[in-house]
Amino acid sequence: MNDKSHISLERHVCLVCGVAYDTGNLLLDKRLRASMERHTTTGWGLCPEHQKLSDDGFVALVECDPQRSGSPSGAARMKPEQAYRTGRLAHLKRNVFAKVFNVPIEANQPCVFVEPGVIEQLQSMVAPATS
Repeated sequence: MNDKSHISLERHVCLVCGVAYDTGNLLLDKRLRASMERHTTTGWGLCPEHQKLSDDGFVALVECDPQRSGSPSGAARMKPEQAYRTGRLAHLKRNVFAKVFNVPIEANQPCVFVEPGVIEQLQSMVAPATS
């Protein structure tokens, strides 16, 4: 039996965590031919969790391994599909990000890709919590 259909559920992939999530949209083959899988990934976005953090004024720092990523020119020019995410994340308020890294960030930019060690270095700058 053919599993293809003329409709599909649209998915995006989260820029931050790399997880596919449903957008709630339906895709339709205008010719009504059974050409689509049950789910179709159409682009990048933010999953609900990371969208809320972005809306609250946070920038996600996504650690990527430069040896396994597809961009030879480094993380600064890496495209989302080239990024090999290590799974380590950090979130900084936009104003703190601008001060720590001494660079402005676009208001609509939800994340940046960083090399291994950057998140650990930021964690070492934070005073340990006292109980």
